[in-house]
Amino acid sequence: METIISSPTKTVVIGPNQPFVIIGERINPTGRKKLAAEMAAGDFSRVRSDALAQVAAGAHVLDVNAGIPLADEPALLAEAIRVVQSVTDVPICIDSSVVAALKAGLQVVQGKPLVNSVTGEEERLESVLPMVAEYKAAVIGISNDETGISYEIRERLEVARKIVERAERYGIPRHDVIIDPLAMPAGAVPGAGKMVFDLVRMIREELGCNTICGASNISFGLPGRPALNAAFISMAIAAGMPCAITNPIEPEIKSAILAANLLMGNDSNCMAWIAARREAESQQSGDGAVRATAAEAARAEREARRAARRATPTNG
Repeated sequence: METIISSPTKTVVIGPNQPFVIIGERINPTGRKKLAAEMAAGDFSRVRSDALAQVAAGAHVLDVNAGIPLADEPALLAEAIRVVQSVTDVPICIDSSVVAALKAGLQVVQGKPLVNSVTGEEERLESVLPMVAEYKAAVIGISNDETGISYEIRERLEVARKIVERAERYGIPRHDVIIDPLAMPAGAVPGAGKMVFDLVRMIREELGCNTICGASNISFGLPGRPALNAAFISMAIAAGMPCAITNPIEPEIKSAILAANLLMGNDSNCMAWIAARREAESQQSGDGAVRATAAEAARAEREARRAARRATPTNG
């Protein structure tokens, strides 16, 4: 049950008994007007900075999406992948609902990518899976089909089974198919989180596949989203989910993942947790020193002004 993806210099292993794999979600223009406008104009500076920031925050893989209405998505996605791989060494998750864009991404990406995604729809299966097989990539299978997203978990499981079995017909091994059980907004779908956790266990036990989700979907429309996302990811890890597309820059999410890795026994000698705590304490200490220095400077400035007023002679 290990899915291996890679860049030219780095390999990432997704699976049970491995540290949780963070797939950075931020290189996606959906809901980000500035990023969308810049990418459409051929400006990839924000793509570059988002890639660097996410890797610095702990992302092991970067999801790259260029879905901008009326834009040339295949060309934009290919260029975004080139830009990301020019500044980072992590593997890529090629993200698009447009088959031509996925093809363009597969043609330029270096290493073994993760393709996001294929559904159980016949047209999608027959167009995406041959490309995945041709380029020897791994693929995310989303548990919906022509009938939409079912609220019955057994039906979602059967869609997942269909995707896995069809992929095998194309020569894609089961360990290279990661199933997305679909995290629905908990504010609109009561028990949405529990549905995901139950499906993660069922997919692991019955299909022998790894699982993934877009973790931020669970909190859509609710306040305090980072805290909700962090709790959801922790519980998903406990259920057996080994990776997710999420935002590593959010401190709550990063801490929750580190804590879950430790508690699940996937942090050798607790070293990752200890290192993160020490880094946080060091930053707090540094911030405190900066604040103290600024306060001292402000105090000195006030004393200088008072001394100047005392030294200035008054009229009369």
